Amino acid sequence: MKIGFIGGGNMAEALIKGMTSHGMKDIFVSDPSEDRRSYLQGNFGINTTGANSDITNLCTIIILAVKPQIMESVLDEISSSITEEMTVVSIAAGITLGQLQSKLNTKRLIRVMPNTPALVQKGMTVMSLCECFSDSEMATVREIFMSIGEVITLPEKYMDAVTSVSGSGPGFIAFFIEAMIEAAVAVGLNKDDAFTLTVQTAIGTAKLLETGMPPAKLREMVTSPGGTTAAGLKAFDEKGLKDVVKYSIQAAKSRSEELGKTV
Repeated sequence: MKIGFIGGGNMAEALIKGMTSHGMKDIFVSDPSEDRRSYLQGNFGINTTGANSDITNLCTIIILAVKPQIMESVLDEISSSITEEMTVVSIAAGITLGQLQSKLNTKRLIRVMPNTPALVQKGMTVMSLCECFSDSEMATVREIFMSIGEVITLPEKYMDAVTSVSGSGPGFIAFFIEAMIEAAVAVGLNKDDAFTLTVQTAIGTAKLLETGMPPAKLREMVTSPGGTTAAGLKAFDEKGLKDVVKYSIQAAKSRSEELGKTV
């Protein structure tokens, strides 16, 4: 079964890296940049082309790995060559199954939201799809995204919220870590030590939470009455950190909804 990507950017690269490391073959990518095609072919041994039509002519599973802002033009370009036997997977934020259906002559559509940690095979992917897929067909698509991390399936009505949490979340967490590093430097640490201390603390905390420990429980373990953590958490409350986080998630969700109106 041939799998094709339209768009060879960072997320496509992450998927290709995961797929090839899991022994998956017959992978094709179209990208307008000759340098990008050369890079992907040289590093992963895949087939590349500058023409999107080559992907639709050769592949039975087509992954649309383009930005939401150019999705409409890509769909218009490929619509005449998509048949009802093909499976089309979109990883573009905000683009709905209904919008894909309005442009493409297949009901075999999957909307997917992966995230940036896919670059190191630690991604979180959420899929939404119709009920027209058999278990074996779904297994193939699921295998593609399992190659870059964890996968869950949710109804499409949750996808804008998913985008704001796991899609945008790496940026939010990186911003918080960046702020911690700057604050650590401000209290006397050099930048390298501040980076190591902050990043390793974030990794270790995530590993603890991965065991199933509730975040509130971990927070309580670290917080002694009248201690340093308590002082810092009090400052978070005074500055309204939780309100800022809620506002940021809502802003990202609203933007995902807006992007969905571009097609």
